[in-house]
Amino acid sequence: MKAHVREAADQERFVSETERFRRELSAHCYRMVGSAHQAEDLVQETYLRAWRSYAGFEGRASIRSWLYTIATNVCLTALEPRRIRVLPTGLTASYDGPDRPPTHVPPGEVSWLEPLPDHRVTPATDDPAATVVARESLRLALIASLQHLPARQRAILILREVLAFSAAETAQILGTTTAAVKSGLQRARARLNELDPEPGESLEPTDPRARALLDGYIAAFERSDADLLQQVLRADATLEATPFREWYAGRMNCIHMLGTYVLGAPGDWRMIATTANAQPAAVVFNRHDGALRAHGIVVLTATAAGVSRVIEFHDPALVAMFGFPDVLPGSS
Repeated sequence: MKAHVREAADQERFVSETERFRRELSAHCYRMVGSAHQAEDLVQETYLRAWRSYAGFEGRASIRSWLYTIATNVCLTALEPRRIRVLPTGLTASYDGPDRPPTHVPPGEVSWLEPLPDHRVTPATDDPAATVVARESLRLALIASLQHLPARQRAILILREVLAFSAAETAQILGTTTAAVKSGLQRARARLNELDPEPGESLEPTDPRARALLDGYIAAFERSDADLLQQVLRADATLEATPFREWYAGRMNCIHMLGTYVLGAPGDWRMIATTANAQPAAVVFNRHDGALRAHGIVVLTATAAGVSRVIEFHDPALVAMFGFPDVLPGSS
């Protein structure tokens, strides 16, 4: 009986000390692996390993640093046998061939990047600067670029520049030397500059201009109105969708592809505004067999001049992750 009481007390203390870090650990695992589904599994594995070793935690490092040590190494192990996750823009140049529907990539041929619901990782902090860093480091362009770094370089960059661990703390988390951390960070920065993620010109999802652009994009689909898309997209806008190989550059190319192969008739689409990766987004439903059924998630990069990038993730399983049903009630 005493052993059970002691274990219950240990569990209660473990939860009180560790649970407040779950959201930021979810964001960390997502930055490392580029998949919301996989990140969720890795966070669960992190907490399972942490509980198993909690009795031996001696407090020589902070509880936060200890958890990040476990989470980072869980991620590194998970990444060892896997190919990197990409978007269509990471596969080929923009499509400029004959007019035809985009090519569906066979299942298993490519590992696709996934979006992340903001409500899962909103930082619990009163520090505005920390909030900005946390949000900027989740934007899809940066997440896509991070996947091209070697896994340990990726970990070093995230631990040092996103999470603000010192070089010594990072070395301890990764079981390496401070010199190796400094060298790895230099290489990671250089490679990230080569990949050239989007400049920090995008609007926050809460900006009224961003919401107006999202509302316009949603209205264009729900009304099957290609002309409205012209008012929403920038002249240099890009359009890509997983799991399709081709992507499109330039507003007119994007509108032609959508108008010819996607928009359909008014009422074929329903979109519900949300946020993902600190960007305006929508949960997408498509009419099929008489009902509006889960289709995927679309994420926009909104700027003062219009939408510069549209990424659509055709994966019905993502809709549930954003908290929505497989079929919209009353849609049949």
